[in-house]
Amino acid sequence: MPIETLQSFPLPYSGLAHAACVKAGPWVFINGIEATDYATGLAPEVLGEPGLALHGLPRHRREGDFIAQRLKSMLTAAGTSFANTVRLDQYYPTWKAVDPYHRARRAAFGDYIPPSTSVVMDRLLVDDADIAANLIAVIPGSGLEPRRVDPPLVTAPTWSGFVPAAVVGDFVFVAGQMARGPDGPDARAHVPAHSRWGGHEARKQAEYVIDHRLAPALEAAGASLKGALKAQAYLRHAEDLPHFLEVWNDRFGTRQVALTIVHTRDFGLVDGSLEINLVALRDGVSASKRVLDVDIPEQACFGAPGVAAGNLLFASGLMACDHVGADASISGARALRHLGTPARAEMATLLRHAIRICEAGGTSAAAITRAVQFHTDLSDFRDALAIWEYVAGVRGIPYSAVQVPSHPVAGCAMTLDFWAWAGQ
Repeated sequence: MPIETLQSFPLPYSGLAHAACVKAGPWVFINGIEATDYATGLAPEVLGEPGLALHGLPRHRREGDFIAQRLKSMLTAAGTSFANTVRLDQYYPTWKAVDPYHRARRAAFGDYIPPSTSVVMDRLLVDDADIAANLIAVIPGSGLEPRRVDPPLVTAPTWSGFVPAAVVGDFVFVAGQMARGPDGPDARAHVPAHSRWGGHEARKQAEYVIDHRLAPALEAAGASLKGALKAQAYLRHAEDLPHFLEVWNDRFGTRQVALTIVHTRDFGLVDGSLEINLVALRDGVSASKRVLDVDIPEQACFGAPGVAAGNLLFASGLMACDHVGADASISGARALRHLGTPARAEMATLLRHAIRICEAGGTSAAAITRAVQFHTDLSDFRDALAIWEYVAGVRGIPYSAVQVPSHPVAGCAMTLDFWAWAGQ
């Protein structure tokens, strides 16, 4: 398989490595970039001089500049550039980091920032780090060079500056969309203030985002809802999940899209309760969408376990549960939590599901190019990471990991979201 890890950082005292930049065919995946030196914590140039805390650029601007420079160096090593980026995801534990990061991002990317999603989570892997970024790009000359799409009614906030959608060969990448109208708040997205039962807020926002943001963006790019391959839905209120899923299944069909649903701390839109990003196939292209039949419990994901299209495989967010709740291996090991056994048991289950999805898509776990781990407690991360080698034989892991407020299943503590290379 034409997969190559272009930049890898050894993780001290573990025998494992962070596969931070992976090239698969014409695709480049940059994963879990934080402003760390992988040895002591935050990079010295971000920390600054403790005795001169108010000198120089703001701390978060320095952090944003560091991340932008690391992204640029990885893209250069892969033979590409910011002009050929197609998707950008950012996680922050504080909204105060976002505006300084946006200034750093504009300085680095120029007048083209790819479809982007930004959400506020509980914690990042590195103490005191406030920005984490994942980026996907393509190699110039591959025929996948991105073409920006600017639907007139689907705009991005001027202070963010990203394009709402981009056409990339047979694919369409749509930025994270919220219940925001082109000129500000839209009454169609909310329950009327004077009404107690004029609808349910989560449903109203989900309907608005799908019908008035995602669908028009896809249409402007020559696609439609039936071509949806992969989506991430971030929810402010965990209890809204069944309401959201009912709307989603009504619009997209039950288990027809690889879908990850994550409880999230906060958004850029003060009254926003969800954000959705999407990857889809354009109508009438040569690539075809294939919903995979995978032997894992139905309750282990909210969407299709895996969807393949072209040379990519997309997985739903995986959970270690079955028809009665959390996998028995987790509860059976709870008394050994200080030894890390429940976390390892949970990750082992997730990776066994991932292996089956990859096999159904004609590939293997070694071809995973992007893995986002959503933990309710990041102290489980080190034990979960070790299981990648034990179960899947992978030592260089293309991970990104953040801490989230809660998990949809009582007794579970992590969700695994991944992409894999499925080409020749």
